[in-house]
Amino acid sequence: MTFGSQIHFDQLRLIRSPNIGPVSYRQLMSRFGSAKAALEALPDLVRRRGGKQMVLANEAAVAREFQITRAFGARHVFAGDTDYPLLLSHLDNAPPVMCVKGDLALLARPAVALVGARNASAGACQFARQLAFELSQMGLSVVSGLARGIDTAAHMGSIDSGTIAVIAGGIDVVYPPENRALQDRIADRGLLIAEQPPGTEPRARHFPYRNRIIAGLSAGTVVIEAAPKSGSLITARLAAEAGREVMAVPGSPLDPRSRGCNELIREGATLVQNASEIAEMIHPIDNRMLGQSASHANLAPKISDDGSNAERNAVIDLMGMTYVSVDELVRQSGSSPATVQMVLLEFELAGKLERGAGGKVRFTA
Repeated sequence: MTFGSQIHFDQLRLIRSPNIGPVSYRQLMSRFGSAKAALEALPDLVRRRGGKQMVLANEAAVAREFQITRAFGARHVFAGDTDYPLLLSHLDNAPPVMCVKGDLALLARPAVALVGARNASAGACQFARQLAFELSQMGLSVVSGLARGIDTAAHMGSIDSGTIAVIAGGIDVVYPPENRALQDRIADRGLLIAEQPPGTEPRARHFPYRNRIIAGLSAGTVVIEAAPKSGSLITARLAAEAGREVMAVPGSPLDPRSRGCNELIREGATLVQNASEIAEMIHPIDNRMLGQSASHANLAPKISDDGSNAERNAVIDLMGMTYVSVDELVRQSGSSPATVQMVLLEFELAGKLERGAGGKVRFTA
């Protein structure tokens, strides 16, 4: 087939089908062993919870996505492929597939994320550019989100030695518009990564998904100027939840753009002032975590146990419109983790469950 293997075709069709997200994809792959088997089982799983008739992703649309991606000079990397970074695959909601264009060898190098304010000061941008240059000269890949301000400076500083840009839209969509030339240079000399299908214009909901990839690819995340509640602080929180190092560059308490960094430091982030300190912080990461990806099935939680009706009903009775952690459902229901995950999967496929931050879930209807 011109688009690649049948296995990859089925995997892309599965993730592009309605109500299939990264978590449900992993669970389906764990339960059924292959995307083909999962696709065959989906209609029955949806009917169990009264969902609408399942309409799988159109085969022609899937084939077209492969063709468009290849025509753009990019390719898909799937979880479980040898090119898929193992450090990223440790996330519970790791992207099942990414579109990439550029030097894939950068994924095999230890990486550090540099993020910060879009309206950053000139001095902070200069500092970010210098940090990125020095870190990339040390053999580290510098990861950022190609936004205005600190992200742009980080990419510019590391573009000749190893920069990775994770974008919120499709691999063929430029955002922000003024970074068109920089995005093209990164695709040519560094690595460009997109989780969304080609042609997707970035929306506000896409940026947190992009941020988790930035944090997940990196052994540590450095924040340089950030206002409270900014996207950069979301990236730092995601890095902390993934067990990665969180670092921040201190700033003047008189500058609102430094407030987020100073708060991070007060809450336990490591204060850093130069590239050597950053490199020292991420050095303890186990080198085995930086190697190539193992089988996706080995990384997914096993959910082969459907459980008895009583166990399943105990889970359902505890659910409501308020977010609750999956661990709490397991504890209060007395059901096995596999049974709880299976019940949640069924409701998600039926479009009746929403997954939130921190592995929490709630009913939507």
